[in-house]
Amino acid sequence: MATVHSSYSRTAITLHWLIAVLVLGNITGALYAEGLEGAERGAIMGIHKSIGITVLVLTLWRLGLRLKEGFLLLPAHMKGWEIALAPATHIGFYVLLLAIPLSGWAFAASPERPLVWFNLIALPDSPLGKAGRGFFHDLHGLAALLAIVLVVLHVLGALKHHFPDRDDVLARMLPFLRKNRPDA
Repeated sequence: MATVHSSYSRTAITLHWLIAVLVLGNITGALYAEGLEGAERGAIMGIHKSIGITVLVLTLWRLGLRLKEGFLLLPAHMKGWEIALAPATHIGFYVLLLAIPLSGWAFAASPERPLVWFNLIALPDSPLGKAGRGFFHDLHGLAALLAIVLVVLHVLGALKHHFPDRDDVLARMLPFLRKNRPDA
């Protein structure tokens, strides 16, 4: 059974930031590649796909760790809407961090365009036909857009906790902040 505690493990913090950097880099790379054609676009999208699969694996690891380690205590001062929004945001992230790479695989891996993780491991082709791949292509783009919105809200929420609220929510993911706060 999951426990409740007041800080994240080093592994959870590392996975959080690694996934964040990979996702933001992948979104940036995909947007950049939209203006390209040919081999240059293909090379960037090959890296994009490999990073997406990496994010999927890291997210599964992070989710398993989260279920094993339990959940964090929420600051006592939080209002009801904040208490409801905190787990909803985390669930939203997990759903998107699973949906984005899975939908990418579903539309991108085909016999014509095999998906090979960093040119090392070939992944199975998608069993979908052209129509099914079109649906998952659209889902992939929509989920990425939702992820961007959620990241912005997540960052704003962390800054709200750190500055106006002056609690330790941001310091849980950036432990060096805890030592530098005069009220910590």
